Amino acid sequence: MTDSRAAEVLGLLARRGRTLAVAESLTGGLVAAELTSVPGASASFRGSVTAYATELKQGVLGVDGALLAERGAVDPDVARQMARGVREALGADWGIATTGVAGPKPQDGKPVGTVYVAVIGPGHRDGDVSGKVVALRLNGDRSEIRRESVRSVLDLLADELIANERAQDTEQNGGN
Repeated sequence: MTDSRAAEVLGLLARRGRTLAVAESLTGGLVAAELTSVPGASASFRGSVTAYATELKQGVLGVDGALLAERGAVDPDVARQMARGVREALGADWGIATTGVAGPKPQDGKPVGTVYVAVIGPGHRDGDVSGKVVALRLNGDRSEIRRESVRSVLDLLADELIANERAQDTEQNGGN
């Protein structure tokens, strides 16, 4: 299921000569594993950072320490900054991120199943910390929440890549 989505996003990236980097927290490397299960992934996939510990989100990915102290690691702005940080750290055109609570217990006052997935790409302005973040409320056990988070971040990336591809095609064709 998600492996076909992984193949789709890698194909979209390869067609445009673009690269991808992944920042993961609750998914613990599952997004990277999904991507690298696709033959030829190395043409577009630069690498990943599994920043499971909160201090790594700040130290490695450049997430604002004050933001982490105020809101905790499970936050839409943290997800956005993780995606931007991994994109910059690994020199990729696109960055995606996952952060959330897979359980079995709540974290940072957030219930199990609270997840944020983010994408930052070349069409997003870094100055205003834009990009796209989706908030999820997932049900199921730890494993189900993690798998659904992988599917969701790959879906978000695919949607953004398709939108970006259409925008570039329109621009190249003089707005027609």
